[in-house]
Order: sequence, then C-alpha cells, then structure tokens
Amino acid sequence: MKIIAGLGNPGSEYAKTKHNVGWMLADAIADRIGASSWKEQEKGMVAQGFIGGEKVLIVKPMTYMNNSGECIGALMRWFKLEPENIIVCHDDMDIPAGTIRIRKKGSAGGHNGIKSIIQHLGTELFPRVRIGIGRPLPKWTVVDHVLSDFSQEDVPKIKEAIEYLLPAVECMVTEDTDMAMNRFNPKKEKKAKGSWKKAQAELQESVEADDGGEKIEQ
Repeated sequence: MKIIAGLGNPGSEYAKTKHNVGWMLADAIADRIGASSWKEQEKGMVAQGFIGGEKVLIVKPMTYMNNSGECIGALMRWFKLEPENIIVCHDDMDIPAGTIRIRKKGSAGGHNGIKSIIQHLGTELFPRVRIGIGRPLPKWTVVDHVLSDFSQEDVPKIKEAIEYLLPAVECMVTEDTDMAMNRFNPKKEKKAKGSWKKAQAELQESVEADDGGEKIEQ
C-alpha cells in the first residue's frame, strides 16, 4: 500500500492557486483510477483505489499547507507504512511553471508543507513529485505568488504537466521512484520531440542547480 499526498489549502478561494497544484494532481489521479468517494480521515480528505494491483490512498490534507505533516504523519502511523511508501506532490518555486521533477528524497527547500511533513515523519527519505510554479513577479511577495491563480499563459502548461505526471506516478507505484525519475524527469536532449518535451529539456538547462542555492520560504 502507498499514500499519494497532494498538498494544498482547503477552501474554494484557494482551489485554483499555485499552492494547490498538488491537490490538482491528486484529483486527477483519483479520477484516472476511479478511486472511491472522498472521506474525512486524520485531518485529511482520503480516497482509495488501486494502481496495477497495488492499493493506494490518495490524500488531500485539510490542515492548510504549513501543517500538512499532521495529516500525513497520522495516516502513515495508522496504516503502519514506511516513509518511502509516501509520495508527496507539491508546488515548487525553484523550477519554471509547468516543469516537473521527481525526487527520492531531499530537504524542504524552503517549502513549509514539506518542512511539516519532514518534522512529522522524522525523515527526509520520502519521494516527491514537484511541479514548477516559477518565481514571483517583481515586487510580489512569496505569499502573493503562491496564493494567486495561474496566469493564462501558465494554465495550459500546468494542465499538460499534470497529464504527463499521471503515468509517472503510476510508475512510482508499480515499479519504483528510480525508474520514474529515469523515464519522466526532463533530460537535456538537442532533439527532444514534441513542443512540451522540448520546452522541458530546454528548461533543464537553466535549472541545473535547482536543488542547491538560496531557498525562499513558500
């Protein structure tokens, strides 16, 4: 069994904001696999289903972003799972809007939702699915940025990224994170096929150090 957690904030006013892109992916996964109706459990909304014969619990914490770990940690303990069986999907300002990155582990990188999960799981050793939302506009605060809706230019990029990630998350469940990283993380390719894949490859050039450097609290 695995938990697939999409991070975000509850409430209709946040539904289309950048900070809720993890929720958007969770909803898309639930629709794709025909998961059960959402039910409340351990401070989150939970739906159950199967991916390739593996039972999965799709989770949307209702604690608000900064306390996401309260929900995820409680569910991990309730179902007696190990941290490596928790897949966390979240927004990331350190990569351009619509860019994706799958990782096996890592620090919070300034993301308060991930910081809370690390605190409650007691480890950084859990896989992540990161969806880029880009940096704030000039004179915008981080809060302004993450709690704003996607621009008209970025909306199709995000939709395409979510569609691209559906088989990637399935691969993480049925095979492993290493395989998903190899197949789905953007690579530097001069002859990348397809406009979106080509854009992903080009963006990779500009974010070689996306796991290092100064991080901004999200």
